Amino acid sequence: MSNSYLTSDNFRLVVDSTPLISIDLVVKDPDGSVLLGKRLNKPAKDYWFVPGGRVLKNETLADAFLRLTEAELGIKVPIQSARYLGLYEHFYDDSALSDAVSTHYVVNAFVIELSESVSALPVEQHSDYQWLSETELLGADDVHIHSKWYFMNEKGYSV
Repeated sequence: MSNSYLTSDNFRLVVDSTPLISIDLVVKDPDGSVLLGKRLNKPAKDYWFVPGGRVLKNETLADAFLRLTEAELGIKVPIQSARYLGLYEHFYDDSALSDAVSTHYVVNAFVIELSESVSALPVEQHSDYQWLSETELLGADDVHIHSKWYFMNEKGYSV
């Protein structure tokens, strides 16, 4: 299995031509609060968003889940420890590459319920982190709508 990343030109062609497959992590602490990070990159830059990331070519969902939980949370969590929330589509007018290239994600969302809070969270994708209740999250203007969808029953696709 090769998980090599694409060159910028090849990645631009992919983003401009196809949907990306990703995993989003709805991480809950023992009190039920949800972890959100303030996005540093487009799309959704400067919004609070749940952690997550793309699935790489030839990477199983289980392997992607381990890689992403380590990269986004600083701990490896096996996919078997999570609950599948559903399949979602996210559309953006921009991308990490350009304001002129739109992004389409097909997102597999999972809930992770931690027995204790995580501490040393990575800062590559997010400038800050916060834990919000579902009520606070849904009422906040700076939480991206795509993260809010995970708490709104009418969004996503049942599986």
